[in-house]
Amino acid sequence: MKINVEFIIVTGISGAGKSQAIKCLEDIGFFCVDNLPTTLIPKFAEICLRSGSKMVKVALGIDIREGEFLDDLFYSLQKLKEMKIKYKIIFLDASDEILVRRYSETRRRHPLAKNEEAILSGIKKEREKLQEFEGKADKIIDTTNFNLNELKEIINSFCLKIKGKTKLNFRLLSFGYKYGLPLDADVVMDVRFLSNPQYVKELKCFTGNQIEVRDFVMSKSSTKKFIKKFFDLIMFLLPHYIKEGKYYLTIAIGCTGGRHRSVVLINELKCLLEKRGINIKVIHRDIEKK
Repeated sequence: MKINVEFIIVTGISGAGKSQAIKCLEDIGFFCVDNLPTTLIPKFAEICLRSGSKMVKVALGIDIREGEFLDDLFYSLQKLKEMKIKYKIIFLDASDEILVRRYSETRRRHPLAKNEEAILSGIKKEREKLQEFEGKADKIIDTTNFNLNELKEIINSFCLKIKGKTKLNFRLLSFGYKYGLPLDADVVMDVRFLSNPQYVKELKCFTGNQIEVRDFVMSKSSTKKFIKKFFDLIMFLLPHYIKEGKYYLTIAIGCTGGRHRSVVLINELKCLLEKRGINIKVIHRDIEKK
């Protein structure tokens, strides 16, 4: 009897949560091995094939601290293809600020940094080394603003396809361009063309979750036209994403600071989509930043 073995390769920037992601996969039934040398991946795959039905869902945590990390990894992944073993790649990332904070709090040394003061330099070197591999990832997860439960949710959703489910999980995210693009967004919309409540004295200290800001933004004819056209676009895209096997969709809307316009529009989209029976998770990434 032919055994179908599925591999998930978990890697990314050091400190972005690889070990936590491995634990999440272990919790949902994957046989997990962290920091397996990349040269041993083909041999490990042979063991999995010979194990019968004991190791059909496998997750491997790969660490950049290995010497010839990328060369060996690309070779091993090509061997998996030759063995007819399907694999998916999860790439974990986080902002430099958060990565530096995590290393400082844990007092760990970055694998490419010579000392604590050189953490940022080590992160930069690592990003350069991993740039090519990041482009090959099936899922990029930005853990900057995620707690463990949110990471578990995304990991679970990513694995739905492996379990044979096709339900589309929907996430709406507001953000501020001044704090960077969300790496895990599938669709990104810029609404900085709309009137900014930041310049209205009475509204500056409020957020888009408050009725005063909501009324200001939604009172503009340009906003009403935009929300209708963007909602129509989303409704057009959804069945096509589902048809292509998409099972986790993140739509992000950004304004300058992520506190006013993007928050209002994400909330409005949530209401419109829920009326269509779509379950939505909303994250206002930068709403507390000033």
